[in-house]
Amino acid sequence: CIRDSPMSRRKAWTIWKPPEVLNRNGPLTPFRFDHFRLHASLYARPATIYVFLSGDTHMTKPALTLYLAAPRGFCAGVDRAIKIVELAIEKWGAPVYVRHEIVHNKFVVDALRDKGAVFVEELSECPDDRPVIFSAHGVPKSVPHAAEARNMVYVDATCPLVSKVHIEAQRHSDNGLQMIMIGHAGHPETIGTMGQLPDGEVLLVETVDDVAKVQVRDAQKLAFVTQTTLSVDDTADIVAALHVRFPAIVGPHKEDICYATTNRQEAVKAMAPHCDAMLVVGAPNSSNSQRLVEVGRKAGCGYAQLVMRAANIDWRALDGIRSVGVTAGASAPELLVHEVIDAFNQRYDLRVERVETATENVEFKVPRVLREPA
Repeated sequence: CIRDSPMSRRKAWTIWKPPEVLNRNGPLTPFRFDHFRLHASLYARPATIYVFLSGDTHMTKPALTLYLAAPRGFCAGVDRAIKIVELAIEKWGAPVYVRHEIVHNKFVVDALRDKGAVFVEELSECPDDRPVIFSAHGVPKSVPHAAEARNMVYVDATCPLVSKVHIEAQRHSDNGLQMIMIGHAGHPETIGTMGQLPDGEVLLVETVDDVAKVQVRDAQKLAFVTQTTLSVDDTADIVAALHVRFPAIVGPHKEDICYATTNRQEAVKAMAPHCDAMLVVGAPNSSNSQRLVEVGRKAGCGYAQLVMRAANIDWRALDGIRSVGVTAGASAPELLVHEVIDAFNQRYDLRVERVETATENVEFKVPRVLREPA
């Protein structure tokens, strides 16, 4: 900030961190603030730099166009899962246990923890006498079976679109077909979907190369499902490879990749060619957020980066940009998007342009047990 000084043509700049270019023991060092050159020397007061101005003293922020993707952020499944935890705490009081992070976002998880949610990785960590919620990613069949064996109160917050994939896998298995799942090894959704059927009944492929290696029981009796948060384009390549190697393979009646994943990727594709850089607000363990970064790079944006919130922005990497795209993964709250926009507004003469490629009005009801009075 600037305050007037009684000395002629001199201003006092108070800063929190002195620039590295200043040397307390050496001569005056020239450095640049926007469009004019300054010479600075340190006086006695710590944290106060007296600056002698030359040239035009009108400081301006560099212009920047921020392309804001729409849709972005929370999808219907994430919104429903968060409501389930909040309503469960209202109905049964704290603590309410949640198996795995309800959605993959630290900000959301911390906020729910503050309200009384206790996050654990395994059902064995939960006491018998407290409610437990299964995360939006879904769980293997063995988990609710174990909860029932212990007479536990549990609520399944699995996204209905993930549950649809579970039902498809079971239906194909009942018809005598072995399943191939396109997904990421170790992701909770993949574990949950593969856990709907006995061991060996679901084979995992992650890449086109995996398709060439997979060993099936009978090439004439196969079906495939996919994780709901994959890259649309990458998945299409894997599906094509499956059809080439296994012409009889049966696919889903409707694409398994969910509407929210598809819509957010399409918005990124639309704005990426116009952006010098792109930021995706989301968590490192969020599959759909990571896919948005990949899609942005493939769509022509030279720099695409995942940030959890504004504090994680690498401003040095953005030096000299004239346009930036901003979007958010399906588990990132809009509050964090606003935080990022505010951070840009503080540093740039900002113009925001909305890039809308779809309108979403999907809503999923919470389970009946939470709509009924206690």
